[in-house]
Amino acid sequence: MMRDRQVRRGAALGSVTRRVWRFGLAAAWLALAGSAGARDQIRIVGSSTVFPFTTAVAENFRRANPQFRTPIVESTGTGGGIKLFCGGVGARHPDIANASRRIKPSEVEQCRRAGVNQIIEVKIGIDGLVLAQAKTGPEIGLTQRQVYHALAKTPFGATRRPIFWSDIDRSLPRLRIEVIGPPPTSGTRDAFNELYMLAGCDTEPTMQALARADSQRHREVCEGVREDGPYVEAGENDNLIVQKLVANPTAIGVFGYSYFEENSDKLRDVPINGVMATPETIASGAYPGARAIYIYVKGEHVDSVRGLREFITEFTREGTIGPRGYLARRGLVALPAAEREAVRTRARAFVALAPGEVG
Repeated sequence: MMRDRQVRRGAALGSVTRRVWRFGLAAAWLALAGSAGARDQIRIVGSSTVFPFTTAVAENFRRANPQFRTPIVESTGTGGGIKLFCGGVGARHPDIANASRRIKPSEVEQCRRAGVNQIIEVKIGIDGLVLAQAKTGPEIGLTQRQVYHALAKTPFGATRRPIFWSDIDRSLPRLRIEVIGPPPTSGTRDAFNELYMLAGCDTEPTMQALARADSQRHREVCEGVREDGPYVEAGENDNLIVQKLVANPTAIGVFGYSYFEENSDKLRDVPINGVMATPETIASGAYPGARAIYIYVKGEHVDSVRGLREFITEFTREGTIGPRGYLARRGLVALPAAEREAVRTRARAFVALAPGEVG
């Protein structure tokens, strides 16, 4: 009897031990599947503006490094891409985020809460946020102040919302206001708010005073965009904006200079404050819509994902981001030489953003 109970107890213990062992094995496999080392292909998400540049780098990287697979590059918009990037560490999460603006402090905090502490910032160059129209449309030139008055939800000093450009300034043509641009999730929209809406709003001294007195109210007044028709959201697809402009020659589109240059046979830029969008005016900062563009690399993945180190080397070569590099032929405006070298050195050493560096 005693022996039977011992046998049954031993069998039960053995069963528990086997279940524990199986659970541990399953957990080990899950851990392996969740680690970045379980993936041998670089995954990149983010900005539609930076997408063509990163795609070109991915193609050249594969040609120069046939031992690695071609990186996967997805156009999700800057905000959506950074959200995915900051989702965590491991094979389910991307290695790089393309961004048409700098990462926000709130996004850095989101990353850190998910265990992404090594955020390597790589400023790849300068792009112009261009306003453009079809070549077949009537020519128009605008100021940042006029753009703000046309599109602001609650414009300062206005008794009614304008319908035609001539309602803002009689020197402008009597054309219905229609601006086709990116949605709020896009880094291009963030840049538009900063470079056109805020800049136009702050031409009024009372708005500058409001910024000092009540920054939240200032942003509401200056960045709120109309929802009654003049501003048309076209999603994250810049090619769709080009198609809409060709179909509607009186409309104006908002997108990066690289897309404008790519479609310069169909489009012309709208001078802003009398300045045309060219590589020279963008590089010098004379063009009001000039902005820096970035990629963000997850430091926790550098030693785990095959080819990630080599990919960053390819991206930061002089033959890639220099003034005669292959990205310049796609519309990227190179950073000044000293800044390019500083970016290259920091990126290849995988120096992460320090706490409080983004403010």
